[in-house]
Amino acid sequence: MKSINPDDFKVTDKIALSKIPTELKIDADDDEKEEKLDKVSSKLSSFQDVMYAHNRYSVLICLQGMDTSGKDSLIREVFKEFNARGVVVHSFKTPNSTELEHDYLWRHYLALPEKGKFAVFNRTHYENVLVTRVHPEYIMYENLPGIDNVSNITPEFWKNRFEQINNFEKHIVQNGTIVMKFFLNMSKEEQRKRLLHRLDNHVDNWKFSIGDLKERELWDNYMSCYEDAINNTSTNHAPWYIIPADDKEMARYIVAKIIWEEMQKLTDIKEPELDDKVKENMKLYREQLEKE
Repeated sequence: MKSINPDDFKVTDKIALSKIPTELKIDADDDEKEEKLDKVSSKLSSFQDVMYAHNRYSVLICLQGMDTSGKDSLIREVFKEFNARGVVVHSFKTPNSTELEHDYLWRHYLALPEKGKFAVFNRTHYENVLVTRVHPEYIMYENLPGIDNVSNITPEFWKNRFEQINNFEKHIVQNGTIVMKFFLNMSKEEQRKRLLHRLDNHVDNWKFSIGDLKERELWDNYMSCYEDAINNTSTNHAPWYIIPADDKEMARYIVAKIIWEEMQKLTDIKEPELDDKVKENMKLYREQLEKE
């Protein structure tokens, strides 16, 4: 299988989503992709154990994509080898009444990973410049000063939100959180097939929502908002990666491989050495335990 280079997917210049492929043509069957993923997932799990002992860094993985783009299954497969204590998944839905009494980033601060752990945001703080931009009437629930109606929401409002998000990510990175953001780039045709599968497969019927069809009608609007958000918030400290997602198995492997390759850059992460006093008395401690 072709080697995966994270730089091939990282956003470093302005992008146009319409020009980025949604499928990576590669000579590999699903079994080979799964085998590759299993190996990387196992290595990531071992790395997290060391990171936990090192206790200096945490990792935030942000996943965005249209409905059916494969976020849930990607989380399940990429992190399945992790110790349960080592990874926490947060799925951010419509803000509740308590969350709306705070600024829009408040609930995301609360969900940030502890040192030594991974956190996965399944839909993220970027919903605040995506779904609310497609549906600006949702902003009215935030009860913001100077925003009395939708007409008050100007381009400057969104520009300010991009700046706030960049500052949020810069702050947490400077305090030891590694941030990687992935957009699962799925074609509209592939979404159509997956929605039909939900209707045809009784096991997945429960996943289907009429709302999926309504949001699908706004596809072009969403793509425009995604493109703008990515172009304004892909930074050196918190980069975006655009993942071809029409092939779920390949998308999972690409994401896992990128995470692994990026984590290898943190050469200071090592298991802490034993205290000198413990080293000197290990024989004594062993004898004490053996005598019990």
